[in-house]
Parts: sequence; structure tokens; C-alpha cells
Amino acid sequence: MRVLHALESLRRGVIELAFPQRCAGCAGESPHGPLCPACVGSIPRLSFELCARCLAAEREPIGCAVHRGYGVWAAWVYDERAAVLVHALKYGGRPGLAGVLAVAVVDALPPALRPDLVIDVPLHAARRRERGYNQAAVLADAVATRLQAPRLPGALARTRPTREQARLGPRERRANLAGAIRVTCPEVLAERTVLLVDDVVTSGSTLEACLAALAGCGARAIAAALAWAQ
Repeated sequence: MRVLHALESLRRGVIELAFPQRCAGCAGESPHGPLCPACVGSIPRLSFELCARCLAAEREPIGCAVHRGYGVWAAWVYDERAAVLVHALKYGGRPGLAGVLAVAVVDALPPALRPDLVIDVPLHAARRRERGYNQAAVLADAVATRLQAPRLPGALARTRPTREQARLGPRERRANLAGAIRVTCPEVLAERTVLLVDDVVTSGSTLEACLAALAGCGARAIAAALAWAQ
């Protein structure tokens, strides 16, 4: 499976060199990605913290002062332009986009944040085999490089496959994820400031489960995402 993904990436790279790419937003030339810089710059940005626990409970996620340890900073509002980039990273076999996308993620973080470790939201092994990689992991790699912070792959693991969260209610989402996320190295994460990276936050349930697992082992965690799908 990995060989097939590598061959497909090579084929795509040859095509992109031979034929100028067109921006999916404005149809102009975009030699370095699916969107031109102008269209990337026009994606609505966020400048406030979300609460993953409030999101998961379908409450107002902005301005929460109750749930410490469940903060999420997202770079963009998920619109049609953000969707192009997320889809290319997640399903389009374009992990190389992570380096560019990490710039937006890091710019959205509090300037004073200095994480001890950067980790990723885990993908179940079966789904990772389908895609060839975990998009959150490659994004976390790029974010860690940009922050010059240590990267700890595999700090969280999915113990079982879960259903898609989008069509589930709050209680069903929690039940779907109950016991599905575990910390693989609690002694390493205890008392550390940890930055958890994902591509998109939607219902907030996955990030809530990951942040709860980190809190359970004594980590001081904050989450970052490329976009918030409201």
C-alpha cells in the first residue's frame, strides 16, 4: 500500500512539473499547491480559543473559563478554500503540503506557547493503511519543526476503530470514543506542556477524548488545528 502511494505521489509530481497547476479558488496559476497565495490569504482566520468540551456538548465554545485543559486554537474557518487544502492533505496524497499549512497553525497559537512536546491525534491502523499516512501526524511533524520543539510520535493510540462522528449526537459521540484513545507513555507526558495537533476540529469530540486522556496522565495540554468546521 505504501509503495502504491509513493508511486502515485511520484506520478502527480511529474504531472505538476510538466503542466502548470490551476488554483481551485480563482483558476489562476498555482505552481506550488492547489490554491494560489492570494486565495490562501483570503481564508477567514480565527483569533480566539475554542473549548473542545463545550464543542462536544454542543454548547458555546468561545470564551469558556470552566474547562481548563480543553483549549483549541484553530487557524482558519473551514470554508470551500480551506476544504481544498484539507482534502489534498488528507485524501489527495499530498503530505508535502503540511510544511506550508503548519505556518498557519503556528501563527494561530499564543505567542508565549513553548511546548515541551508536540504530538498528533492518532488514526486507527486500518484507516492509516487506507491513506498511507496519518495527516495529523505529518502536520504535527511540520508544526514541531516550525516551533523547534521536540516531536513525540505515537504518544496517543486508538485502541479500536470508531464510527464517523459527524452524524452522531453528543451522547453517541462520547460513547463512540469511550475507551478508544489511550496514552502510550504516561510517564513521559506527565507534567509536560503538550501541543496536540489535528487537521480539522468539527464536533470537538475527538479532541475532547484526546485531551481528557492527556489530563488523566498529568500532562498540561493544548490543541491546535488547521481549521474549525462550524
